[in-house]
Amino acid sequence: MIAVVPARYGSSRLPALALAEIAGVPMVVRVWRLASKAKSIARVIVATDDERIAAPVRAAGGEAMMTSPVHESGTDRIAEVGSKIIADVYLGVQGDQPFIAPADLDALAETMRADRSIQMATLATPIADHLEWTDPNKVKVVCGADGNALYFSRSPIPHARDGGMPKEALRHIGVYAYRRDFLMKFAALPVGRLESIEKLEQLRALEHGYVIKVIRSVAPSLEVDTADDLARARETASESTR
Repeated sequence: MIAVVPARYGSSRLPALALAEIAGVPMVVRVWRLASKAKSIARVIVATDDERIAAPVRAAGGEAMMTSPVHESGTDRIAEVGSKIIADVYLGVQGDQPFIAPADLDALAETMRADRSIQMATLATPIADHLEWTDPNKVKVVCGADGNALYFSRSPIPHARDGGMPKEALRHIGVYAYRRDFLMKFAALPVGRLESIEKLEQLRALEHGYVIKVIRSVAPSLEVDTADDLARARETASESTR
């Protein structure tokens, strides 16, 4: 089982986001180090389209692979790695996860090992507050009784008709586990209508009738989507070193 960290230089949200320093360490290097601590992962590869990202990863002792600059999603970049390096399961750890818990990666890996019928799995955590609930940069997910995703959205879902934020509201964490055959099939699918509207690649799987298992995370994992998130991440890292 290998982990792939897709990281492109030309981020549409924050340019060169992967290289933004948190406590003096480029964010992509932080993600690589945390993924490397997961007990179930034999190899971690940073998949990038730019040598400016590959260089600090290699300098830190990590492995970086150059991939096509035309990929529209992290999954497509992971699939390119999968076409060259064979594994049963690939964990896709987005490069904006500077605090991802290695235990969460192990939980995803164990889910895939325990049930071979699961083709794709991801993480979610309870939403912390109303601000996060209404923030379109924070993706929400609703699940069925079986723990499978029903829908992902940038909008607050499920909508509470009586007002307020539902107690069961969940925020999606951008980490995925894919079985190899499914990864290749998924990457070859046309971009879905809902995926195009919401700009959420996981909707491609749901639109085409595939199932995504959702696992509750052991840690909330601050994701960096905006400049405010980056400032919060730097503050969090600074506090942890005091």
